[in-house]
Order: sequence, then C-alpha cells, then structure tokens
Amino acid sequence: MQLSTISGDRGERLDTPSGAQDLKRGRTLAGLLFCAPAILGLLIFTLYPMLASLYYSFTRYSVMKPPVWVGATNYAHLAHDELFWKSLGNTAYYAVIAVPLGIVVALGLALLLNMKVRGQALYRTFFFVPSIVPLVASSVLWIWLFNPQNGAINALLRPIFASLGLGEPPGWFADPAWSKPAIILWSLWGVGGSMVIFLAALQDVPQELHEAAEVDGARAWHRVRHITLPFISPQILFVLIMGMIGAFQFFTPAYVMTQGTGGPVDSTLFYSLYLFNVAFADFKMGYACALAWILFLLILAFTALIFRTSARFVYYAGEGR
Repeated sequence: MQLSTISGDRGERLDTPSGAQDLKRGRTLAGLLFCAPAILGLLIFTLYPMLASLYYSFTRYSVMKPPVWVGATNYAHLAHDELFWKSLGNTAYYAVIAVPLGIVVALGLALLLNMKVRGQALYRTFFFVPSIVPLVASSVLWIWLFNPQNGAINALLRPIFASLGLGEPPGWFADPAWSKPAIILWSLWGVGGSMVIFLAALQDVPQELHEAAEVDGARAWHRVRHITLPFISPQILFVLIMGMIGAFQFFTPAYVMTQGTGGPVDSTLFYSLYLFNVAFADFKMGYACALAWILFLLILAFTALIFRTSARFVYYAGEGR
C-alpha cells in the first residue's frame, strides 16, 4: 500500500502504513482514556447494580444472610400479592389522570404566558418557581394546606359547601376517596418545568401561518388546534413520556405525606413506595428486586407503545407527515 506523505493533526508523518496504524491506535487509546471515567461509572454504578438486582430477584435475600436461589418464586408470588395489585392500581390511577392533566395545565399556562402583555417575565417566574421547590418542602406545605380542620383549602371551600348544602369539605389525606385526588392536585403545583418546555416550543411556531389563517377567518381555537399543536407535538411527546416514567416512579411526596404508610387504607400505596417498604422495612431484598424488574419492564413496554403510536399524532417539520 502506497501512501503519500501527509501530516496528521499534530504533525505526525504518515509515510508508511505502520505509521498510519500507530497514529490511529494512539488516537483510539486517547479517546478511550477520555471516555474511561464515563465508561467505568456506567459499568460500576449502573450495569453492575442492574445485573446484581436481576440475580437477587431470583433469590431469597434479607441482607443479613447470604442469598438463597429460589428460581422464579418471587415472580410467581406477585400474582397472589394483594398489595402488589393495589399499588399497581394506585399508580395507574395517578398516571392516567395526573400526566394528561399536567400536560393540559402546562400547555394552557404556556399559551397564556406567550401573549405579549406587561409583566410577562414576572408571570412566567411566578408559575415556574414552584417547580424548583424541593419535593419534601412542597409536600409538607401541601399537608398543611390539605388539613381537613385548619387547612387553607378547606377554609375556602367550607362556605361554598355550606351555601350549596353539601356538608363538610373533603377530608383529603384522611379520606381514602380523596387522598389520590389530593396528590394529583399537588402534582399540578410543579408543572412549571413542562410549561417552560412548551413556552420554548411556541417560539418556533411560524407566525405567518397564524396570520394567514386569521386572514382566512380561522378562530383562535382552530389556529391552536391545526397550527400550534402540530408544531409543538414533539415537545408534547417528550413531556408525555417523561411524565409517564415519573408517574410510575412516584415516591417522595407519597412517602412524606403519608409517613411511608401509604394510607389511609393503602389508598396512596404507590408502586415505588410499596417496593421501598418491602426492601427497607421488611428486608425482603429478593422480592423487592423482582418488583423493581417488573416496574422496569412496565415502563419499557409503555414507552415503546407510546413511541410506536407517536407517528399518528407527532409532526416533525421536514418529514412531510
């Protein structure tokens, strides 16, 4: 093989095939060294725990004693575990209502805050700040607000309920029928992050299309329905997937608001909270690992399903769909 005399980025001579190979090998080695911290971190802190949890899911393991291989017993036991189905139902209830409702509220706020009004930046800050409040702090705050006797929410609702003859306002976290709706209301407190994503997406919607539609007599709702929503549909898809994953992993507020019990009557026993209790209260690590892998497979399946069907409602500019 005959190579012409050329120089590499650092002036190396490549007169011979061996010189070129040495340069290529050196660059490969340098690249691997630069990537080594990330690769080692991935192997040590992600891949190994995942493989270890998969192994432990087939064992009876209490941390205090060595694991004992039990095959698929943990997975078979899930089918007869009432709390497993209860926590799965609570999580599905939260995901089905809170995620779409959060998208609607965030999108509505983004549309309103995209209008050219005085104090626009102040309004945007006002709605975004709650999303950066620590989860524990906001959970404690809403426990006070939802207090059935002394909370601010029931103080506002009490005269309204009395005038309508409806009796006392809801008991919120003291009532199994209202505990999950209370948590869903709390979730709307943190839609500021999604709102900012939608606000950024709205800046890329071509205004000439809105102007042309307005000239043709299209009303505001039709312009939003047929112009705005298609253009920001990729961002809606992103928020939907992240919201769905977050709903399946919903833990901190439920733990703080119920002191880890999932009460009343297991009405707020979400999947991750049940998994945590099994692992660190009952010390059934093998069973908890089986729960974790079922959760992983559920998230994987729903994410794949959303991606599979996204072509029907997501528009990507330039793809002609």
